[in-house]
Amino acid sequence: MIPRVVAVEHLGGHRLHLAFDDGVEGSIDLAAHLEWQGVFEPLRDPAYVALARVPIDGDTIEWPSGADIDPVVLRCWVTGEPLPDWVMRMGEG
Repeated sequence: MIPRVVAVEHLGGHRLHLAFDDGVEGSIDLAAHLEWQGVFEPLRDPAYVALARVPIDGDTIEWPSGADIDPVVLRCWVTGEPLPDWVMRMGEG
């Protein structure tokens, strides 16, 4: 089952607190996981990170530019579990 993000809170800087529909929740620092390139370049600015939201019909966080991050990836970042093999890391490929 694919996890769904049900809540996001900006903690300052590049940090977000996420809650998932299976009860898992925790904080992540996007600076530790993303390169500020392409659709993620605006996230270099913490004020833009603060605009993260979970759309009503969505299952992950997104920003006004349309950038989003797969909920499976977010859950792995929160829990520290390894990313699935199918995940291509930013900057590879």
